[in-house]
Amino acid sequence: MFTGTLPFTDTHRPYIALAPMEGLMDGTFRELLTAVGGIDHCVTEFIRVTQQVFPSKVFYRLCPELHNGGRTLAGTPVHVQLLGSDPELMAGNAAKAAELGALAIDLNFGCPAKTVNRSQGGAVLLQYPDLLNRIASAVRDAVPENIPVSAKMRLGFKDKSLALENASALTSGGIQWLTVHARTKTEGYKPPAYWKWIADIKQVVDIPVLANGEIWTPEQAQQCQQESQSDLLMIGRGLVATPDLAQVIKEPGYEPMTWQQHLGLLEKLSESLEHLTDKQLTDRLKQWLHYFSMHSETIKSVFDTVKRERSREAFFNKIKQASGSSL
Repeated sequence: MFTGTLPFTDTHRPYIALAPMEGLMDGTFRELLTAVGGIDHCVTEFIRVTQQVFPSKVFYRLCPELHNGGRTLAGTPVHVQLLGSDPELMAGNAAKAAELGALAIDLNFGCPAKTVNRSQGGAVLLQYPDLLNRIASAVRDAVPENIPVSAKMRLGFKDKSLALENASALTSGGIQWLTVHARTKTEGYKPPAYWKWIADIKQVVDIPVLANGEIWTPEQAQQCQQESQSDLLMIGRGLVATPDLAQVIKEPGYEPMTWQQHLGLLEKLSESLEHLTDKQLTDRLKQWLHYFSMHSETIKSVFDTVKRERSREAFFNKIKQASGSSL
């Protein structure tokens, strides 16, 4: 039985969590985005559980915040996410994460990647409600009673026919809250997100439900809350594209970040990744700049001027030249 405190209890609404994004949302990104503000908790990239209970170094690599009490330097809690299909191994790794100081354990039943699904991980498990229940129950039994266990799911694998059953199976397995990405695996990331399904799920479970999927703007956040009947949100790509989106959503009259502040984030990312080769570094910088450009034709023109650069120096020189003429 869970004896801890849920993170949503004393928080101004909407509550906004930062979604895990495989290959992007690492510890460095979490530090930068939580420093901007407005994010209530983060979830790590998934730890892929297949054949063993991992040594401590694996958990510290994917969740370096464990060295800081499970929080970013801004004080934002970080939850450790596990992905796998073996209840016993999932439980063992959850217990290990808790031993290392994880503030919460999240179970990934939403990843749509074919390589993950082919090896019986992520969204493919949404075809088996009983297995979802057994995994959730095993993990809940394995971690201390004061540490919450949550799960993230999509509306289904090929279709939405098991959405309510899957949510109920996870809830009866003992999780403390559920995050629902309002699309199926087959629908991937293609708009729209079907937020009204989350309202239906809320009718069959008695735990908090976070709404996730296709939240890029304050207007979409408001519409999502209305359709899902939830003021608990999880946002991923929207916060990468607009790092202060949580602040914009939460604070009427908030003054959005300037281009110079966006550029400052790119410079901080570069400083944090000095150990990478020039190509690796510029690939990461361009990845983020591309997200910035999604809602600005002007920033898109800046991106177009640097997208072939392969050195840090040339990347920033060209950005500053383009900024001087167009921003």
